[in-house]
Amino acid sequence: MFTIVSTLMKPQELPIPEHFDPGAVGAVWRVAYQERAAEARAWAERRGIPPASEDAFRIALVLIDVQNTFCIPGFELFVGGSTGTAAVDDNRRLCAFLYRNLHRITHITATMDTHRAMQIFHSLFLIDDEGRHPEPFTVITVEDVTAGRWRFNPALAPELGITPEYGRRHLEHYVRRLAERGKYALTIWPYHAMLGGIGHALVPAVEEAVFFHTVARYARPEFVMKGTHPLTEHYSALAPEVNTGPDGERLTEPNDALARLIEAFDAVVVAGQAKSHCVAWTVEDLLRGLRDGALARKVYLLEDCTSPIVAPGADFTEAARAAFERFAGAGMNVVRSTDPLEAWPGLPRDFSRKTAPAPTGTTGA
Repeated sequence: MFTIVSTLMKPQELPIPEHFDPGAVGAVWRVAYQERAAEARAWAERRGIPPASEDAFRIALVLIDVQNTFCIPGFELFVGGSTGTAAVDDNRRLCAFLYRNLHRITHITATMDTHRAMQIFHSLFLIDDEGRHPEPFTVITVEDVTAGRWRFNPALAPELGITPEYGRRHLEHYVRRLAERGKYALTIWPYHAMLGGIGHALVPAVEEAVFFHTVARYARPEFVMKGTHPLTEHYSALAPEVNTGPDGERLTEPNDALARLIEAFDAVVVAGQAKSHCVAWTVEDLLRGLRDGALARKVYLLEDCTSPIVAPGADFTEAARAAFERFAGAGMNVVRSTDPLEAWPGLPRDFSRKTAPAPTGTTGA
């Protein structure tokens, strides 16, 4: 089992700004940019917070798919977890963490699940013998495809720039590759994270916190779009679930932006949704791609700012737990947002210094 670090050390954190309303984290509203910008500059000047470019010890915060579609009750794929309010509670803690440590966080990268209707995991992509589309949460197996229970919808071929025959072969190839690689079977998800729609946007409370950080620290956030290719799922922010077509052709180029963060920054903190899917696969790909195993110790997983998918017949709690144990065993740190950064293993007690103490190994499996 991994151990989550805790301490009674006196924290060196900032107070949370008065504009933050914990009760509004689960709602959609307009961020008052001009007001927040004025407050952020005054906040930074009053507390002597320097531009992020002057940080000696550089920390990157990675937000995985903290979007309305996953994080607002009533939206398409709300991550309720075991409590029914998990993503809202996670984001309440995440916002508080960002505000309290605004002077320590150098950079923010947010991944954005980005979809259109005509994608392999949406109902429109498949039909049965009677021309009906599968219902959301239908699991498509190799046997379903080879037996013809579900097949590619040929009406989509012209819009996707492929032939109906290619679509048929790709679907069969795709489900086989998922099974061979031990990935989740193809799942038909509700239409979600639709490009141009409100579900695609960041949760307003998180967007507000990111904007406040941008202005207070003169730090430009980065947004990484993922999931745009119509012929593959894209849980991980680094690479799709299947990246080849039926003839061996590559579908899309891997995204190494997050891997570069680990090399460029002294610590990389990860939070977001869902723990069992996009967070787990992103961290898995990060770990697999590290050229130096010691780099794993730079990664900090906010255990209390991410939750697994829990639904009738689809409880991924155990899969998420096992993944985080595996990450901890590989050297990554599982921590809580409520603990002061000075208590986290490997981080300095004085953030004006570049160096940090040697890892203690307290988060190992």
